[in-house]
Amino acid sequence: MTMPPDREAPAEHPIEALLRRRWSPRSFTGAPVAQAAIDSLLEAARWAASSSNQQPWHLILARRDTEPEAFARLLGTLAPGNQAWADKAGVLMLAVARMTNPANGNPNRDAFYDTGAAMAQMALQAAALGLQLHQMGGFDAAKAREAFGIPEGYEPAAAIALGHVAPAEALPGGMDGALAAREVAPRQRRPIGDWAFFGSWRQ
Repeated sequence: MTMPPDREAPAEHPIEALLRRRWSPRSFTGAPVAQAAIDSLLEAARWAASSSNQQPWHLILARRDTEPEAFARLLGTLAPGNQAWADKAGVLMLAVARMTNPANGNPNRDAFYDTGAAMAQMALQAAALGLQLHQMGGFDAAKAREAFGIPEGYEPAAAIALGHVAPAEALPGGMDGALAAREVAPRQRRPIGDWAFFGSWRQ
């Protein structure tokens, strides 16, 4: 089996090496993720910025080796296309946003934004440790709520796979499959001029 592909981002301007190394693989080895690494990721998320320091993020974690029943339940909430590869992640997670301000009960319009910021920090910390995250919108939020008893006022925001990266050929279908083709395809992003404007919209 070959080594995992080099997926460093082809940045057009100088950015930190850690930012270039972060990517979203689908091929994982199935190996356990050390508790010390998980603790480090959670600490990185803990220190994310948030509106009025409300820290609305919550995480449900299911380790493949130590919480297999919860892992299977979380896997079952994923879209079929994600289930095809996420079963080899070392950890599956569900990011959940608290939708109100605990101080006064008012709606928190920044809850998803802040939860995403915390997960982004966690993704970077994973890359720093030689791991990777794959964050997914392809999951059934209603099924996740039921499967894990998530109360009203909290919204499932994303499913996340964490693990040690495996070569693309380890994916279902091998190197001739559609998943492997996506795994090794050139990394692309929209040009900065498409979305960064100075002074006014589209300037």
